[in-house]
Amino acid sequence: MAGPGTPATALLIKRGIAHRTHPYRVSPDAPNYGALVAEALGVAPERVFKSLVTEVDGALTVAVVPVTGELDLKALAAAVGGKRAAMADRAVAERATGYVRGGISPLGQRKRLPTVLDESALDLPTIYVSAGRRGLQLELAAADLMALTDARTASLQAR
Repeated sequence: MAGPGTPATALLIKRGIAHRTHPYRVSPDAPNYGALVAEALGVAPERVFKSLVTEVDGALTVAVVPVTGELDLKALAAAVGGKRAAMADRAVAERATGYVRGGISPLGQRKRLPTVLDESALDLPTIYVSAGRRGLQLELAAADLMALTDARTASLQAR
């Protein structure tokens, strides 16, 4: 599964950003997918983040949140100065990012989308995000992810 690179890994290499790739095997249709990915990687689940493509007041936005929690759509809308947020249609998300569901990375997207990272990432030495395809995760510093995506941070987890 290591195989050829992805737009996300190519971006990291081009920019000279320290990172590691981690292949894993988990069915993309498995319930509790994120927790299973963390288990397969042997890392704490709060270090594994999912990239969710949403629409905030009609504009696509990426929320990067731990797999252990649920996205608070109202908090996301507030973080970007919007009023209403909803999950984007799967086909719209895939078309905008160039990635498939279960492999959407916050990096190297076809169309660069505004990104909000859950603030819990700042307390971790590194985080794991999709490398741009199912079965491959990237490990990198949250600060590097923020710099590459111009992300802002906010508390995005539903309480």
